[in-house]
Amino acid sequence: MPPTSLLFLRHAEVEEKYHRVFGGRIDMDISDLGRRQAASLAEYVSRRFKPDAIYSSPMKRVRHTLEPLLSRVPLEPRFEQDLREVDFGAWTGLRWHDISERYGVTAYDWLDALEKGTMPEAEPEELFRRRVETVIRRVIAEQAGKTSIIACHGGVIRMALAALLDLPLHKMTHLEIDYASLTWVECDAQKIELQLHNFTPWRDL
Repeated sequence: MPPTSLLFLRHAEVEEKYHRVFGGRIDMDISDLGRRQAASLAEYVSRRFKPDAIYSSPMKRVRHTLEPLLSRVPLEPRFEQDLREVDFGAWTGLRWHDISERYGVTAYDWLDALEKGTMPEAEPEELFRRRVETVIRRVIAEQAGKTSIIACHGGVIRMALAALLDLPLHKMTHLEIDYASLTWVECDAQKIELQLHNFTPWRDL
């Protein structure tokens, strides 16, 4: 059997008012640039791959990122509540500079704060890991030997990689996941291989 391919797509750039904001469960839209990013990503993915299934977060920014791809690929997305972004709790809606002022930590340490439980009122890291890993393992089982798109969020992709590679979440801190990026993982019974990380076909827009 060929390996199972997972194509993780992060949503495109969000509305400007949410730039450098901990959005989490805020159901924001994508920007005009984000729509162009989504079109470029759709063109690349549909030309390079022949996906067998699409699993998606139900959040608006992901659904709107998928729209140009769905016009090229004859598949209906399967919306998964457990692919929603992590709930940042009291950090939700705060700008990056607000975090250092209010909590005395840098916004770049958010994965560490989530893992240690020091992000007030946030979704517990163990619950976040469990829900994301459950979906990913189900996709691998349902689409064994096939290619699946998983359209979601930066935090979800980092958690999925942590689960697949059996690493703690904070190890993903320096693993960039840009807007409208593709991260491609292949899985078989013996190994997990990261084939492509954070590829952004829209970069020259």
